[in-house]
Amino acid sequence: MPTSNYLLLGAKHRMIESLRQKGISDENVLNAFDKVERHLFVESFLWNKAYEETALQLPAGQTISHPYTVAFQSQLLQIKKGLKVLEIGTGSGFQAAILSAMGAKVFTIERQMMLYQKTSKLLESMDKSIYTTFGDGFHGIERFAPYDRIIVTCGAPEVPQKLLKQLSVGGIMVIPVGESSQTMVRLTKTGENMYEKETFGDFLFVPMLKDRVSF
Repeated sequence: MPTSNYLLLGAKHRMIESLRQKGISDENVLNAFDKVERHLFVESFLWNKAYEETALQLPAGQTISHPYTVAFQSQLLQIKKGLKVLEIGTGSGFQAAILSAMGAKVFTIERQMMLYQKTSKLLESMDKSIYTTFGDGFHGIERFAPYDRIIVTCGAPEVPQKLLKQLSVGGIMVIPVGESSQTMVRLTKTGENMYEKETFGDFLFVPMLKDRVSF
């Protein structure tokens, strides 16, 4: 194994230990972070930063979220093997890969064509079980609904009603809600049009833009 790979492996182990220290206790999440190589989801010139607690730039003005943010949202979802998960905002594909490594069946949608084309090819080469599509995340992917879990990885001005309708009863949605900054919200669907709401502090995401897709 080349020295550079040993360095990346060491950096990954330090990242996982850091996640533990920050309160990530779900072993399914931590094991997924061990299985998935974060550096493969960014350009090679960023590999030396891939396992740092930082967001990194992607094409089309998007970012790959901090490792802690990905781990935190994943932990809130309470993933069990075989659950069907809808991800809004494919981005780099890292979050989708983590969820798949946790045992979920992942459906993910991206609104930036440039990013969709790049990431869908990457995910196809890594994990053929992840379904990727191009479109407006506010509409979700109705044809495969309902979903056991829904995760939104961009800042939504409000909770999209179309997504709530695609969540199964007993299902969980994790979504950052707000304009300039967001509050992490977990909604548990307790019945038709009935939800239990929990909040988990402030985060900063790129915005979720309604009724717009970019070609």
